[in-house]
Amino acid sequence: MAEKKYLNAPEMAREKWSSKLGVVLAVAGSAIGLGNFLRFPVQAVRNGGGTFLIPYLISLVLMGIPLMWIEWTLGRRGGRYGHGSAPGIFQSINSKNNCLKYIGLLGVFGPVVIFLYYIYIESWLLGYSIFSLLGTYHACPDQQSMASFLRGYQGLEKNQFFSSLGPAYFFFLVTFFTNLCIIYRGVSKGIEKVCLWAVPLLLLLGIAMMIRVLTLQPVVNQTWTPVQGLAFLWNPDFSALKDTRVWLAAAGQIFFTLSVGIGVILTYASYLTRDSDILLSGLTAAASNEFAEVILGSSIAIPAAFVFFGPIGIQEIAKGGAFDLAFVTMPLVLTPLPLGQFFGFLWFALLFLAGLTSSISLVQPAVSFLEDEVHLPRQRAVILFGLVCFILCHFPILYLSRGVLDELDFWGGTFSLVVFATTEAILFGWVLGMDKAWEEMHAGARIRLPRIYRPVIKYVTPCFLIVILISWLSQQAASVLLLKGVAPENVPYLVLTRIMLLLLLAGLGLLIRQAWKQKRGN
Repeated sequence: MAEKKYLNAPEMAREKWSSKLGVVLAVAGSAIGLGNFLRFPVQAVRNGGGTFLIPYLISLVLMGIPLMWIEWTLGRRGGRYGHGSAPGIFQSINSKNNCLKYIGLLGVFGPVVIFLYYIYIESWLLGYSIFSLLGTYHACPDQQSMASFLRGYQGLEKNQFFSSLGPAYFFFLVTFFTNLCIIYRGVSKGIEKVCLWAVPLLLLLGIAMMIRVLTLQPVVNQTWTPVQGLAFLWNPDFSALKDTRVWLAAAGQIFFTLSVGIGVILTYASYLTRDSDILLSGLTAAASNEFAEVILGSSIAIPAAFVFFGPIGIQEIAKGGAFDLAFVTMPLVLTPLPLGQFFGFLWFALLFLAGLTSSISLVQPAVSFLEDEVHLPRQRAVILFGLVCFILCHFPILYLSRGVLDELDFWGGTFSLVVFATTEAILFGWVLGMDKAWEEMHAGARIRLPRIYRPVIKYVTPCFLIVILISWLSQQAASVLLLKGVAPENVPYLVLTRIMLLLLLAGLGLLIRQAWKQKRGN
């Protein structure tokens, strides 16, 4: 009876998206980030090439898309209770269970932690887009000098390019306050308006870069063509399917690429109306993201690098990771081309826009929590968030060389994601119940999901996530927790980072406790 009453309840007065296209592009913008153009091709090269697509697509169908629909559904449902963040949304599933709001804490904690380092990386892209137009790094003829340019910019060394962290810090300030200004304007006037032009623009830039890369002529070896680069990337190695690490890598990529398990989609969906078609909207946003990742992401950086460095060189580049691919390899590839400065600018502008639409989405869950649960006006909520995060952002800025960024990435961008996603899948299928969940999913929908997705959402998706979590606990938990393999001089900085994260977690917990205590008093 309580659920029936809820389903017919009038919607609480909250800000709404102004158009269906706006929310689809906002969710797509949240998902389309640096991982689409950098992490995905690197993961594919490292994990069996074309074979990587097999566990990738299985993870997409059995985990990614179900989780996406779960978050759209729970978010829209929670929004009618006046909740826009995971603590309130989880508590609304069963108001008698006082623990649910604390379980939802990770849906605010995770995005904040990711934002702390993501915004700094995003600022590098803004800086490099300017450097490309000015020709600042064009005097670097090889990988060693280009890598030295990057380290100097990051403040990791003093060299002929940079004598201080000043330039990087300037671009960080510009990027940080740009994000806050967008969030300050609200959901429809800020996030939606930016995504309405930024997402189509970044897709157009991606298509332009893809066309330029695929028309490159061989430089060193006549067999090193862009088409051969694509063949190298997607050449299958079926023996890789026997390696569990390949399956874990594919599942991890799905988390990153769809922005599931973070809490962002929950928050965005909370600003929908009851009659919004979340099934089609979710599929449209996911399809846009997959186009950006599988089509564009695989057709730019790796094929371009293959033309200049060949099959052996590209393996070493992939081992160097996404940062080297973006900031070392691609500038070397693009600089000697006709209009090289322009295409270098397009490359970094593309990545910056992808980063911007993702970073603003990371801010919104915390701001929504402060608005809906702590009852702060939006402007004060944004200012409070900005002050706290501005201070905490200095951990990865000042201690980049000490491994702080990787530490934040693990706890915010890996561990929290898996735990949070597992929790919300169980809550959706077992606490809310599949009958109610299925009804809620199809409210306002123009399509009906195949009934096979009922057991998939209730059984397969949670089991899939539990296996991933158990695999990590058994294979990596001890070494990560005990800081095995970490240089002794870096241990104090990582311990300090963990203390900071625990204090952040405790602070959010106290805010949740105080907010619900005040509600009971009212």
